[in-house]
Formats: sequence, C-alpha cells, structure tokens
Amino acid sequence: MTINVFRFVSWAIGKRVMAGLFALIGVLFIMGCTSTPRDITPLGQTSFEHYQQDTARWVAQHRTFQTTDKQLELRWNTPSETRPIGQPHKAILLVHGLGDSPGSFTDVTPQLVEQGFLVRTVLLPGHGTQPSDLLHVTVDDWRKVVAEQAAILSKEVDEVYLGGFSTGGNLVLEYALQHPEIKGLVLFSPAIKSNEKYDFMTPMLSVFTDWLMPARPGYPEQLATRYMRVPTNGFAQYYYSSSGVRSELAKKPYDKPVLIVLAEHDSVVDTTYIVDAFDKQFTHPSSRLIWYGDRPAGVHFSRVLVRTGSLPEWRISQFSHMSLLFSPENKEYGKAGAIVICANGQTNSDLAACADRSTLWYSDWGYEENGKTHVRLTFNPYFDWQNQIMANVLDAQ
Repeated sequence: MTINVFRFVSWAIGKRVMAGLFALIGVLFIMGCTSTPRDITPLGQTSFEHYQQDTARWVAQHRTFQTTDKQLELRWNTPSETRPIGQPHKAILLVHGLGDSPGSFTDVTPQLVEQGFLVRTVLLPGHGTQPSDLLHVTVDDWRKVVAEQAAILSKEVDEVYLGGFSTGGNLVLEYALQHPEIKGLVLFSPAIKSNEKYDFMTPMLSVFTDWLMPARPGYPEQLATRYMRVPTNGFAQYYYSSSGVRSELAKKPYDKPVLIVLAEHDSVVDTTYIVDAFDKQFTHPSSRLIWYGDRPAGVHFSRVLVRTGSLPEWRISQFSHMSLLFSPENKEYGKAGAIVICANGQTNSDLAACADRSTLWYSDWGYEENGKTHVRLTFNPYFDWQNQIMANVLDAQ
C-alpha cells in the first residue's frame, strides 16, 4: 500500500456513511444471501505450473494494458519461477503488496537464486488487470493463494521460507506464525500497523463508496508495473490483513530468522510500532532490522542496522515505502529507469517541473521542500549491501 488515503475522505462521504448506517440493517435484510458475482483470478490448482498458466491466461484476457509492450507488462504482473543450478533443497515464496505486482521482486530474486533458493512469486487476486478488479476480493482470497502455494512448495523442497512487501509482508508473517515449519522470513516495508489511526473505518466505508477519491485528470490509474489507484475495498482488505497479523503476534513471538527492512519516513507504516515489535517479538538472535533514516530514539540494540536516508549526492531527501526493493540499475524503477512517479503529493504546478528529470529530487509520498521538486524514490542505493544482510539472515539456523 502506497497511498495515504484518509486525507481524501471528504465530509460529503462522511455524511453518506452516517446516513447509511441507519439503513444498513434494512439493506442487509433485503440483500439476504445474495452477493455481487465475483470474477477473480482462479485458485485451487494443485501445482505451481498450473497456477502460473491459469493466472497468466487470466491476466492476458482481463488486463487493461498500459503500453505497447504487452510481454513486459505480463512479466511484471504474473507469477514467476526462477530456479537455481541443480536440485534445490530450499525455496522462498514472495508476495507483493496492495496495488503492486509480482515484478516487485525482480531485483531481489537473483540474490536468492545465487544462495540456492528456488524462488516463486504469486499474484494476489484483484491485481495485475485493472484497479476495479479489487472491488470484490477478500483478504481470504489473498490468504488462500499464499497457503496453497506454500503447501505446494513444502512437497517439493526440504525448507520453505516466505517473503513479502507491505501487505504481502502481513500475509506471509501471519502464515508463518500459524505454520512453524516455515524456516524464516524476509519482510520489506511490512504494513503490520498503518500510520493512519482511522484505518479501521475502511471496511465500513467500502459498503458506501467504491472509491475514497475520484479519478484525477492527468494522473494515471495504473502503470505497466502496478496500480496507482486502489478502491476502498482494497484498503479494507489491507486492514483485515494488518489486524489479523497483529492478533497472531499477540499470541506468541516469532522465533525464526527474519529480516525486516524499513524506511523511517514511510508514508504508510507505523514504523515506531514495528521497531518496538521487532525488539520484543522477533526473538531469533540472527534476525536483523535495516532502518533507512536517523537512528530511532532509544534504540541501541545491535540487531538494528541504520543507514542514513538523506543522500544529497543521489538527490535523495528520504527513502520511500517502495524504494527498498529495487536496484539503482532497474530498467523500470532505477536511477535512469523508464518510470518516474511524479504524482507524489505535490501541487499540479509542481507536476510541470517533473518534465525536467535532471532537476528532480527523490522522497517518499508527500515530502516537500522549497526550491525542489520531489518525485517518488523508486530505487535503493544500498541495495547490494541490503542483499548481503538478507543472505546472512537466511543462512542462519
């Protein structure tokens, strides 16, 4: 999840919600057991090969393509498998975030394969096609694909690990807490707790409005690689994923090796909560938390590794929620990549300045500084170092 949504909830919507509450019981009674027909990515396959084929076919048939390079879009938005040399004995399943795609792990995968991992990615239902396809999915659809593919992996290799970005981090952590056979985790910007105190309202809001904000002329609803607009139901299902994983964490700590990677100025995540949870509830001595920013107040334990998030030589003011996953050389999101996310919380006048790439600075959503035009940071200058830390954690037993 990369959109700070509640600032877009208007008073008009608020009044609609309050008025609707009085009618809700009657509406539910009239609806009875009927529901909107769901047309979502097919699940229930008994092999990854069939799952991959079915999903690729589904996306090709349903996707609203954004460029003429359909093959690139399909590579980003469908499940993938990358195998190491020889017969693998360990594997990792990687799960993307809300509005994102399996291609999020394009740069992480080679490092994992080099370590001997069989690497697979999944597509969460509602993703990869068009944002409106998130209107009728549920968090249980997302949980199902994680459970099915983790179970399939467990029959093929001796050791199964999981990794996730943002909402995907919630899903894999919840699964690992319920399945102690999972050997360890890699969590990038895990959205275990939102920094929005009213996120609990999204399930209720989703009953009354499909979208928290109207489409904005000149702003794309999706890119070749991800959605840029998410319906209210998507945020509601994210909330269920976060409340669910917090409930599991409250029952017991996680005692297997885990790497958590966070940006101090993440516009989505309550990073203070996660640092505290890491200290108290992620107990393995080889676990590590990478923090891009100033050292958190009161945090002195050696398992937290700090790197500055302000890199003027890179024209970076702060790291972003999504930047942690990508190398500066990434062809889409890197320093010279094809994609520049100009819609970064600034005014329309600032968008005009985005055309001159040589003057741009990078930050998370919503950051502003006089005399500078900030676009979203979509790459990580520490990427190679981060990969080495990831390798060390995953080698721990």
